[in-house]
Amino acid sequence: MDVVSDAISAVHLGHPQSRRLRTSGSWCVRLDPYDGAGFHIVLKGRCWLLTDGSAPTPLGPGDAVLLPHGTGHVIADSPVDAAAAQKKAVPFEQWLKETQPPTRPDSYETEMLCGKYRLDCSRMHPLMAELPEVVHLPSRVGGHLELRAAIDLLAGELDEMRPGSCVALPSLLDLLLVYMIRAWMTEAPSGAWPRVLGDPVTAAALRALHSNPAAPWSNDRLAAEAGVSRPTLARRFTTLVGRPPMAYLTWWRVIRAATLLRDTPDTLATIADRVGYGSPYALSHAFQREFGITPGRYRTQAAGRSGLTASP
Repeated sequence: MDVVSDAISAVHLGHPQSRRLRTSGSWCVRLDPYDGAGFHIVLKGRCWLLTDGSAPTPLGPGDAVLLPHGTGHVIADSPVDAAAAQKKAVPFEQWLKETQPPTRPDSYETEMLCGKYRLDCSRMHPLMAELPEVVHLPSRVGGHLELRAAIDLLAGELDEMRPGSCVALPSLLDLLLVYMIRAWMTEAPSGAWPRVLGDPVTAAALRALHSNPAAPWSNDRLAAEAGVSRPTLARRFTTLVGRPPMAYLTWWRVIRAATLLRDTPDTLATIADRVGYGSPYALSHAFQREFGITPGRYRTQAAGRSGLTASP
């Protein structure tokens, strides 16, 4: 696994949801804060997005916007300030029930793809935590071709339920999330984690740790893997990542253990072996130090959040 894949997998829960919206006339809709991430993609027409404390963001055809922290927001057919939104905005679910679509397809003024991802935000990887409140990816000729292709494929699947759509839709939505985060990293080279993954030494070290977190890593072995001296690795890694290599590894092993507790029925002994701890006791001690609860209690709570039955 690479860092971006691991960062997403560590927080991803269940299947994402999406729908294609078509509307006309005057409208103003509020979406409440959400324990996950939301997105909007404008296929036709124009609209405006407003989050609390920000200026309205115009969205045009082909624009994509990701709200990675589930921020409550308003979308409307025209610019709206916070005071006006408070008075005019209709809750999204209510609006869906009350709005009658135009009778002729060509009379739709605005068409959008809207959706959301369920995320476990209890211990986000810093790459995900660094994402801004709103990731706005304006449409550009030739820009982010894989993102545009995913949008086109997703719109096609939502247009008509075809054989295999129940598998294709969630897979395309997961792909869309990856491509939006990739696009943000390209557009935000001054961000901390784009810099981290753009540094060849730190990126090589992270790639090694994420590829095999259970390996008996040491600073010397990791420095050899990255092709630099131990002091050079320590200096560059700590400066960019914010913690020394072995401290990052300890943290990541526990986060990886939490993901396995949430997503698999594996025993604690099996998980301890997979993430590099010599015994379930050692993992349990490290886990409680990071999360403040036992692994068993964490698994029960995670199962409740996911709507699943905890494994014994």
